[in-house]
Amino acid sequence: MRRRQFIALTGGAALSLPLPAFAQQGAKGGSTAVSDIKPAQAIADFVTGFDLSQAPKAVLDWARIAFIDTTGVMLAGSHHEPTDIVLEMIKAEGSTPAHAIIGRKERASLQHAALANGVSGHALDFDFTYFAGQAIAGLIPAILPVAEATKASEKEVLAAFIIGAEVCGRLIRTAPTMFRLANWHATGTVGTIAAAAACARLMKTPAKLIPDIVGICTSLAGGISANFGTMTKPLHAGNAARNGILAVQLGMKGFTGATSALEGRNGFYDNFARGLAVSFEPFRDLGKAWDLETQGPRLKPYPSGGLGHTAIDAALELRQIVKLDEVKSVEVAITKYALRRYSPNYPTTVEQAKFSGPYIASTTLIHGAPMLPAFTEAALRDEKVIAFARKVTLAPHPEHAEVLNESPAKVTVTLSDGRQIVRDKYIPLAPGKCRCRGHESRRSSPPAPPPSSSPMPRRSCWPCSPRWASARPSTASGRSSDRREGTCFPYAPRH
Repeated sequence: MRRRQFIALTGGAALSLPLPAFAQQGAKGGSTAVSDIKPAQAIADFVTGFDLSQAPKAVLDWARIAFIDTTGVMLAGSHHEPTDIVLEMIKAEGSTPAHAIIGRKERASLQHAALANGVSGHALDFDFTYFAGQAIAGLIPAILPVAEATKASEKEVLAAFIIGAEVCGRLIRTAPTMFRLANWHATGTVGTIAAAAACARLMKTPAKLIPDIVGICTSLAGGISANFGTMTKPLHAGNAARNGILAVQLGMKGFTGATSALEGRNGFYDNFARGLAVSFEPFRDLGKAWDLETQGPRLKPYPSGGLGHTAIDAALELRQIVKLDEVKSVEVAITKYALRRYSPNYPTTVEQAKFSGPYIASTTLIHGAPMLPAFTEAALRDEKVIAFARKVTLAPHPEHAEVLNESPAKVTVTLSDGRQIVRDKYIPLAPGKCRCRGHESRRSSPPAPPPSSSPMPRRSCWPCSPRWASARPSTASGRSSDRREGTCFPYAPRH
């Protein structure tokens, strides 16, 4: 059974999720803009005042789905080389063997267990996305050892996750272009603060200490996209988990930080979002509106950089209609933002392969969907893939090169006789709609299936997607849901 089939059967009802309305643009270098909102205090009030019974059912469903997905990818990644190396370091440090490390027999201290969990969960690049990429990849890896230490209940664990996810959403929407244009990795930056917020809840941190903890986090936050395609990318998730716990432990002992470090002069947004639009308005409804309900996690269909998944979908369609021995060249046109993340070179490591345009296009056209077996040392040595990859080039998308929040891709195959076959994948998401053509969200009328003659677009919802055909959960009436009865379950990533 595939991971997403398991989630569909066990994760509860899911929703059709439109993209959020991003924060209204504030002043350039927005930390200098005058605002009556104190974000660290808003976080403190939310951490200590949140009542799980106030959360909509959709938020609880998404939280449970996130735990299932994250546990799966942590187990899958726990015996790969990045985690092995981290555990060697942990052993050499003489870490206290007090807390479980997912997928391993070893135990470690609170911070070290979170570090190892975070690296495992992000090592395969198969973990769900949320807003700007896998922004909360370190959240559940931090929650699990803290929950073990505090003997937290299921409700307390769910509450901690929701707090971390909602705080993360506000931090990203405060400067919505920061991670697209400034080249920071959300996982290691805002993800650190999100992990701290969740752990502060589990550790019953007094509200008066939390603004200092947020200030501590701002100096522990970090992660640059230059390290995509290396083992350091999953280290960002591990560091977010570990540093979130560290900040709470320090803060609870009286360690101080700047309580205005988010909005203040020389603070987090002054530095990370330098010159970009910043507005703290998203914090005004923290605890009253729910980013998990309107955005939700997006499950990744392939274990690679999500900005290239539309290109994979296009290549899979082309694979059905072209003869590879007749192909002269392949051009993969993607956004400028995606081009900054993807490499035009053939990979020399498994980590590089997840962000190599020529490799991913080549292995997809030759072998089909690039799942976990495509990202091994043996797969990289496939002579057919190596030879075909020489025909693949990357280029800016001719119409949608400037798009930031979606990932359009245009794959053009030129045959030896000069003919060209093109597949263009880009379906902008309008408010109130899921990602299928003409498919209304559950907030209006029940969804109608797309025309059977049209190819299934990427970012389709699960009742419309063939990959979910055998995994539709039952409706409240006990009947198996069909395409008209099912609720939308977007699986495609945004990063």
